[in-house]
Amino acid sequence: MMEKDQNIKVEENNINQENLENEKLKDNEKIEEEKNLTPEEKVSELEDKLTRTFAEMENQRRRYEKEKDEAFEYGGFSFARETLNLIDNLERAKESLKNDESLKNSESLKKTLEHLEIIHKDILSIFKKNNIEPIISINKKLDPNFHQAMMEIEDDQKEPGTIIQEIQKGFTMKDRLLRPALVGVSKKIEKKETNKVEDKKDKENKEKKELK
Repeated sequence: MMEKDQNIKVEENNINQENLENEKLKDNEKIEEEKNLTPEEKVSELEDKLTRTFAEMENQRRRYEKEKDEAFEYGGFSFARETLNLIDNLERAKESLKNDESLKNSESLKKTLEHLEIIHKDILSIFKKNNIEPIISINKKLDPNFHQAMMEIEDDQKEPGTIIQEIQKGFTMKDRLLRPALVGVSKKIEKKETNKVEDKKDKENKEKKELK
């Protein structure tokens, strides 16, 4: 086993030595080529190298500027997304209080809901100052870029694919989607097969009566 390991090491050393020798040969060839160049060709080659170097430096500068701008513009993106839980919890708290039978139509419920609504508006105001806007969904056509359909609801009054229910509000931060709106969309009312059979029978009976 030891002899095998030693042989492997010897082979690796030989390969590395061969690679080094190849690199030296390439460098020597390059030096020879440069020696044979005319002064004009040498100047032209240097100009080409300088042009390439400056182009690479400019590309790096642009990448740095872009990364810096994105870090400044969207540095709080993750924090903003987590903060949306405050809006969700406020909505749940309001619905829970409204459905509490012991509090219905009470003055304390009315005051509590008013306070929660003030907090809700304050949070939305802070969001707006930081370019976080709610997505308008109701009566809009479903847009996969901003909405996520969770269910279909039969409705002949609306064009299929129209949002008629908002399950969870979505938000954007400047030109980026912070969270999609979870929605329910309309679809045509489907007649049951039994109704079709009954309609056919009614039509046949009507035709028979007309023949009599």
